Amino acid sequence: MDIVEGEAAGSTEARTAQAGEGEREPHPSDSLRTFGAVVQALREHAGLSRAELGDLVQYSKHTVESVELGRRMPDEEFVERAEGALGNTGALRKAACHLSRGEVGLAAWFRRWARLERKAVSLCTYECRLVPGLLQSEAYARAVFDNSIPLLTDEKTEDQLNARMERQRMMRERPTVPFSFIVEEHVFRRRLGGAEVHASMLDHVLEVTAPRNVTLQVVPMDLEFHGCLDGPVQLLETPDGRRLGYSEGQQNGRLISGPKEVSLLCRRCETLRSQALNPKESRDLLERLRGEL
Repeated sequence: MDIVEGEAAGSTEARTAQAGEGEREPHPSDSLRTFGAVVQALREHAGLSRAELGDLVQYSKHTVESVELGRRMPDEEFVERAEGALGNTGALRKAACHLSRGEVGLAAWFRRWARLERKAVSLCTYECRLVPGLLQSEAYARAVFDNSIPLLTDEKTEDQLNARMERQRMMRERPTVPFSFIVEEHVFRRRLGGAEVHASMLDHVLEVTAPRNVTLQVVPMDLEFHGCLDGPVQLLETPDGRRLGYSEGQQNGRLISGPKEVSLLCRRCETLRSQALNPKESRDLLERLRGEL
């Protein structure tokens, strides 16, 4: 699942080479990469090196390289000067109109999955590390980000918190889409953030899993058999009937689209679903945990 959902976008490119290189975009967006590829193709077609193009547009060769690799957001002057230096085809001006930074608050490896889940016709999540991001209370999510190593700045914490709360909107706005969660019991027993945060988290989970399109099943700690020991996983079905999976670890995530691998993940999750407490038993357990606080 998405323990850390990314950092804030970087600053824009410096307006001149003398003003310095500025900060890189930490996680390039698809549009930045595409724009950079267009710049590189036009430059190579013109027979220019990066240094030569840099001289023509009055930016350093390192800036040209960063733009071509999608690491920097080109400013208006770069676009106009590059357009003039590379044939005035209009391609760069038109491409620049569609430029966007990486999605603020979402890790680069998670963005594609986040876009897919917004359109999914069903979503299943198995989590063994922490409360799934879609079920986290604001205080619990803040505690998760406060435990990040290295520590996040206040600005980045707010970006990630806002991104997580924004993701949760789809559960409220899509009441006919089935959302299924299978979560280990110890996750709900861990008092991350302290007793008050823990109590509010349990209240929040009970509230957001109450609608009839949301199913929560808890995997009891005394379970003798376990169908999904390889770690957390998410599964979804697209509007055209495709099934996709997603797994995440330390500083990385992987979209899984191979039919055989996705089928295996589905079998594992279905096995674990049969081994977990049923939805009523799961709610009863959470209510008991809440009553013990």
